[in-house]
Amino acid sequence: DHASYLDGWLEVLGNDKRAIFSAAAHAQRAVDYLHDLQPDLNEEEAASLAGST
Repeated sequence: DHASYLDGWLEVLGNDKRAIFSAAAHAQRAVDYLHDLQPDLNEEEAASLAGST
């Protein structure tokens, strides 16, 4: 339920004005972790993937 999800965030933000920055920092760490799990592509592989869309 979207409304209750948003209500939860509004409550968190009402109690802690910096919560959004903490959540964003945690999300960025998760993205960085997942990105680091991906293999490095050489230029030819990257070009091949870019052209396959």
